[in-house]
Amino acid sequence: MRRFLTVLCLASLSLAGSALHAQEQVINLYSARHYPTDEALYADFTKATGIKINRVDSDDAGIVTRLKAEGSASPADVILLVDAARLWKGEVDGLFLPVRSKVLETAVPPQLHAKPKDDGGIAWFGLSTRARVVVYDKLKVNRQDVDTYEKLAEPVNKGRLCVRSGSHPYNLSLFGAMTEHLGPAPTEIWLKGLVTNMARAPQGGDTDQIKAVASGECAVALTNTYYLARLMRSSNPAEKAVADRVGVVFPNQQSWGTHVNVAGGAVARYAKNAPNAVKFLEYLVSPAAQNHFANGNNEWPVVKGLKLDNPALQAMTGGSFKSELVPISAVGMNQVKVQQMLDRVGFK
Repeated sequence: MRRFLTVLCLASLSLAGSALHAQEQVINLYSARHYPTDEALYADFTKATGIKINRVDSDDAGIVTRLKAEGSASPADVILLVDAARLWKGEVDGLFLPVRSKVLETAVPPQLHAKPKDDGGIAWFGLSTRARVVVYDKLKVNRQDVDTYEKLAEPVNKGRLCVRSGSHPYNLSLFGAMTEHLGPAPTEIWLKGLVTNMARAPQGGDTDQIKAVASGECAVALTNTYYLARLMRSSNPAEKAVADRVGVVFPNQQSWGTHVNVAGGAVARYAKNAPNAVKFLEYLVSPAAQNHFANGNNEWPVVKGLKLDNPALQAMTGGSFKSELVPISAVGMNQVKVQQMLDRVGFK
């Protein structure tokens, strides 16, 4: 009987060890990144580590809602979001598990990750950035008339501006940063100037704004860089013609720098595979993964000193530009204030 119990115990330990080993070789990823090129990124991680990725796709808002609904029962290990303010809000709502990682802390500049907690843990890290730039009609607009965000609201640009909804996260983040630079009252005056200068009511996405400039519907627009880079690299002649028709300006190069938004990652608050989740985030700041963000999806890497092989990004800036240093937390904290301003000035 004793021998039987010993064998049973050993068998149970073996099974438990196997189950633990199996558990350690997986991460459950909730991702707001919907880019086909990321498939190769995930496959490379699994090949290098043996850790399988189970992925759930949604948008930022959908992921946050799901995490709140699931609570401590959530299977999520890693969260990938594509907007600064949503990362900040996820931290404020307690959805992330602060982690300590020398690899991540060394690779990601301080303004592109959450402020460290008292114990040194960091709730989220930026993994790539996208600059919010101005595109303009090269035949109708003088570059110097649109080389700062402030000038977009000046009389010289009346009736020229196309823009997507003011409440879209990309614009909310820009407007939150402008609030830090200018202060609330001047920012509201600036927003009112944008409304006055619109060529049409806000509509569509960033690519639609670029196409509207190329078609002559408007002469100036705001867009994230990776939308323009896609058109520049397209094999479709019509899309390449759109890119050729417009000029691009990285605003405020002589002052605080161009606004950048981040795509970032965090370990889920109730992660069952937290060590593997950290390994995945560390992988995403490796040179191979950072080059993938740049060359596969036309984003700017957060890690400095990497050589860019993306011809579109190189053509835009020569490979580098001055970006603002406003902390993401400040941008996030301004969101409610900004939305109230938008309502007051009639920015839909």
